[in-house]
Amino acid sequence: MDPYLKDVLDVLLRMLHVVAGIAWIGASFYFVRLDLALRAPKRSEDTEAGVAGEFWGVHGGGLYHSQKYRLAPAEMPEPLHWFKWEAYTTWLSGFALFVLLYYVDADLRLVDPTTADLDDWQAIALSVAGVALAWLVYDVLCRTVGQRSRVALAVIGTALVALAAWGAGELFAPRAAYLQVGVMLGTIMAANVFVVIIPAHRKLVAAMEAGREPDPAPLLEAKNRSVHNNYLTLPVLFTMLAGHFAFVFGADEAWLVFVLIAVLTALIRVFFNRWHAGRREWWIPAVSVLAVVGLALWLQPEETKPATGENVTFEQVAPIFSTRCAPCHSGASPPLGIRFETRQEIEARIDDIERQAVQTRAMPPGNQTGMTDDERELLGAWITASR
Repeated sequence: MDPYLKDVLDVLLRMLHVVAGIAWIGASFYFVRLDLALRAPKRSEDTEAGVAGEFWGVHGGGLYHSQKYRLAPAEMPEPLHWFKWEAYTTWLSGFALFVLLYYVDADLRLVDPTTADLDDWQAIALSVAGVALAWLVYDVLCRTVGQRSRVALAVIGTALVALAAWGAGELFAPRAAYLQVGVMLGTIMAANVFVVIIPAHRKLVAAMEAGREPDPAPLLEAKNRSVHNNYLTLPVLFTMLAGHFAFVFGADEAWLVFVLIAVLTALIRVFFNRWHAGRREWWIPAVSVLAVVGLALWLQPEETKPATGENVTFEQVAPIFSTRCAPCHSGASPPLGIRFETRQEIEARIDDIERQAVQTRAMPPGNQTGMTDDERELLGAWITASR
């Protein structure tokens, strides 16, 4: 694909994905808060009309009054606003972006020969299969275990996410592994909307139009899936952002790091959801802060030390940059505008080189240029001698 066309598509898809995601997440957060903060209606006529709860809010210079019915009002309201295209657009744009960046350039971004000896088509097939399997397994669990115990569903689900993170780390390049899990979780969220939530709403509307009592079971399941989406939101967002932080996805036990961060971000939603329901459980942010500090200390890279007692000169490492780094970081349009063509350009990025190439080994992507352990050690020695 033409590099410029690819950049244009990247920008357009990324903007669409972010904008649609904001709309979807905003609606999810708002409606979960609304549902948890409902209070019994004060007017008897509202109760008689089937109102289960009401919510008063102030925003944008006005007062708003929201009501939720136990099932449905006596007559079909017009207009009736649906919330679905935000979810569909977020997934479609996100998956298209994943295809553009990680499937089109699978040899560069998805496959890492030092992780698994896979051909491009094998890696893509495994990735697609993982996305489909994630939804199938989750849906079966919801229809079986989830009907008996929410706690059991949460425990088993977390264990399966851990398994998925470990498996992705064994198959794909480190940066791609996190995004693979994010696509799997994001697919679960979008499929919840498409397969469970919207069909339940259609059944509700059809019952109203036919003048019969709606079946509450699909509506209850739709609510459960909506709550699941609410808890999955922040872990998925983390996978989208983690690619900027090599010390996270490049950690020795990156899969475990992801699981811990996913649990912590889900706990954020637990805290706020309980807050909306009138409960202040301050132990959650306290434990989360301690856990974040512990994670930061655990992931702190060791100081780079020279392998020998002698100073390593730039002339000794210059061939490494020309053969392992310059093939990408040169020319008119290098990644992020970073060039390694001159000594000045290289020395200006010495801290980034240490983190990305020596400590986390995130660069080169997928180690496509074959940087060896000895070369990384020599780079570390040069960096230490240069300070």
